[in-house]
Amino acid sequence: MELVTKMEGYIPQEQRKKILLLCDDIRTHSGIGTVAKEIVLHTAHHYNWVQVGAAINHPEQGKRLDISEETNKLIGVSDSSVVIYPSNGYGSSDLVRQLMQVEKPDAIFIFTDPRYWVWLFRIENEIRRKIPIVYLNIWDDYPAPMYNKTYYESCDALFGISKQTVNINHLVLGDKAKNKMICYVPHGLNHKMMFPIDESYEKYGEFKEFKDKLFGGVEYDFVAFYNSRNIRRKQVPDTIWAYKQFVDRLPLGQAKKCALVLHTQLVDENGTDLPAVIEALCGNDPDRYNIIFSTERLDTERMNYLYNCTDVQIQLTSNEGWGLSLTEALLVGNPIIANVTGGMQDQMRFVDENGEWYEPDANIPSNHRGTYKQHGKWAFPVYPSNISIVGSPPTPYIFDDRCDPKDAADRLFEAYSMGKEELKKVGNLGREWVLSEEAGFTSENMAKRIMSNMNVLLNKWQPREKYELIKVGSREIKSVPHKLEY
Repeated sequence: MELVTKMEGYIPQEQRKKILLLCDDIRTHSGIGTVAKEIVLHTAHHYNWVQVGAAINHPEQGKRLDISEETNKLIGVSDSSVVIYPSNGYGSSDLVRQLMQVEKPDAIFIFTDPRYWVWLFRIENEIRRKIPIVYLNIWDDYPAPMYNKTYYESCDALFGISKQTVNINHLVLGDKAKNKMICYVPHGLNHKMMFPIDESYEKYGEFKEFKDKLFGGVEYDFVAFYNSRNIRRKQVPDTIWAYKQFVDRLPLGQAKKCALVLHTQLVDENGTDLPAVIEALCGNDPDRYNIIFSTERLDTERMNYLYNCTDVQIQLTSNEGWGLSLTEALLVGNPIIANVTGGMQDQMRFVDENGEWYEPDANIPSNHRGTYKQHGKWAFPVYPSNISIVGSPPTPYIFDDRCDPKDAADRLFEAYSMGKEELKKVGNLGREWVLSEEAGFTSENMAKRIMSNMNVLLNKWQPREKYELIKVGSREIKSVPHKLEY
């Protein structure tokens, strides 16, 4: 991995604040683990980190691992301090109490769905009399989750990874938002590891071997790429159906020069049996469709190769907090075809009536109804054709933004019709924007935002009082404080 050479904000180890991070183990390849790793690597010159590294049936449960030397080699300093406590799950009240005594952190930093932190929020008063709780949070869709209000109230700072999440934090907290630090900290990835590859690349021969193996030596004119889990809300069958409808518009000769790469599980109990879906939809004329599975777990370098083997990214998730595969695609200069929902909207850069990057509010909380049509040239939006409400007892309501696969097929055909050269031009515009100060969807910018806001919080934070008097009155009404029809 390339060394991080810009040490802006460097602080000697003994003078740094220590942050206790609770989330997926930063050595795992989950989306949360990936982002958390980038945060740690790009701030380890400024903070000392202790992590409760979560995994299912963690093989190193109960150990204390010091990975400071490994971190030093990666970031180019000599005095980082990064410690991991591997854990089956995200931790417990007793573990946090123990670590507060042993490691003496200056703040707790949590990241992932709030339902994983109910045990932590139950002891928030105990914790916040000593140190603040910072939540890098995300919420996939509206209506504003009033059932999350007590969770948001349990934190001192809410770092929203999407513009929608920041708006939701304000809407749910209402008047109490003024007592919180609420700021926009979008996901960022390492643009030195995800980038466009051409013949000048020093490992171009290795890349070509990878590509030839993936495609069996066939050179395709147009390749769409799906990279995410095989779970229901990701709408993988609809992605396959959209691709089929696109290919069916083409003469057989052109159809054979197109392909869809699915980097996902063949079968998953949280999703479906994808080979069975393909057989049902495409089995009558298999020579017409080239649907290629990539199921091997790849490191970052080879994931960069995989993205560079393709021309356009497709993500039709019915509710999505961010969509890291879109960010990765834009970093390699590939345009994106995506359902207009959640944080994926941020990456399409919709423009409001004032010519500004769209900011959600109570009147137009989302652009999923297509209020704004102007967007970045690198984006091919698919507006939902149906917005329904689904839920479960812990999360009673949330919009399910379902797009029509035919509309996605239209966007695929539109991208295909541009031709490879023009498609790459608009994709590179997306990369330029992602790297810009306005978007800043890079590891460096994410780290800068976290350090800036965290330092403000640590400098002004006041411990909670031991007791809080709450006036008990009539039951609080929890109707959503924003328009539902707009």
